[in-house]
Amino acid sequence: MNKAKQNEGAVGGKLVNRIILALLIIGCLTILFPLYMTVIIAFKQPSEMTNDVAGALGFPQSWSLSNFAEAMRVTDFWHSLGNSLLLTGATVVICVLLHSLGGYLIGRKMRKLKFFNLAYLYLISGMFVPFAVLMMPLVKQTAQIGIANRFGVIVLYVVFFMPMNVMLYSGYLSNIPEALDEAACVDGAGVWQTFWKIIFPNMKPMHATVAVLTAMSTWNDVMTPLVIMSGTDQNTLPLAQLNFQTQFGTNYNLAFASYLLALLPILIFYIVCQKQIINGVVNGAVK
Repeated sequence: MNKAKQNEGAVGGKLVNRIILALLIIGCLTILFPLYMTVIIAFKQPSEMTNDVAGALGFPQSWSLSNFAEAMRVTDFWHSLGNSLLLTGATVVICVLLHSLGGYLIGRKMRKLKFFNLAYLYLISGMFVPFAVLMMPLVKQTAQIGIANRFGVIVLYVVFFMPMNVMLYSGYLSNIPEALDEAACVDGAGVWQTFWKIIFPNMKPMHATVAVLTAMSTWNDVMTPLVIMSGTDQNTLPLAQLNFQTQFGTNYNLAFASYLLALLPILIFYIVCQKQIINGVVNGAVK
């Protein structure tokens, strides 16, 4: 009987493994196939875009960089890249500094004082407010106070990403014992010194996670710069890429070439930070 149960368990385990493997293969194909199409179409000429499946999936007749050069000209690439780098870089730096400080304050106090527990719940509730509800009031308010520009967009990003980042930071603090704070206090360090010299360096994995998540969301965002900076001639890369879509159609060759160019900076940033990301997400999501 024990052997029969063991055999059933082995068969069940193999079935589960096969299902997981099949799901992984489907997931990989779901990601790799669109990426393959993007690369292929970016190198093709418009004359090579055919309606038949074989022509659409086939390699280009000649691998030319002309689409990339034209895409850079149409989007004013270097100017748009500079705006995207400015918005993303400033947002990431401010978010890491301010949100880690807020997460530390709430994470250390929420179990002791009810006020901080309510403040935590209030901040987290901001994750459930859709941008569409806030869009029109924000457009009017930023215009009235004179920050309908890159500065205003950065301020809005810092506010938008606060709920998620504070949740991650406060959750990650459960892995940093309070004994470190107490030891620093005994040595004469204040709260400010304890945070910047002891706690902040120990949250390096979470810094990397927050930086990547914030950078990716900021880099790919279209709506916030579109509604806030409309008409200011301060296009980001996603805004500049809207030039490829007109009422008469879409130039897919130039559009996909531009998408690949915009993908490279954020991909490099992710590769640099990837070693810290998984550890930070796991530790920050579990209290």
